[in-house]
Amino acid sequence: MSIRRVMPDIHSQDLEESRGFYELLGFQEVMNLGWVMTLASPSNPTAQVTFMSHDRTAPVIPDMSVEVDDVDAAYTVMQESGAEIVHPLRDEEWGVRRFFVRDPDGRVVNVVGHR
Repeated sequence: MSIRRVMPDIHSQDLEESRGFYELLGFQEVMNLGWVMTLASPSNPTAQVTFMSHDRTAPVIPDMSVEVDDVDAAYTVMQESGAEIVHPLRDEEWGVRRFFVRDPDGRVVNVVGHR
């Protein structure tokens, strides 16, 4: 299993305001579903930050996202380790397959793969 990218997920009360601030640093919007928005560096597209007002299908907003090449294998590894699965593996309507797992420090990690 290999990691494709890692990005922070930030809870935002105002996505527009967050976008405006981070655009000052050179980020550009690459995805916006109304409740979740991702900004990326135009010169380094894997340098990204995601803002969320809420999560559409999960009970919590994750602290970070890790995109992997095999999300099913990652899910199996986490289940076998006994890690707490916060949101079960599922296909989401916006084109990803993902699950949430809690790390030893209590942070929620969104482990995701694109379909």
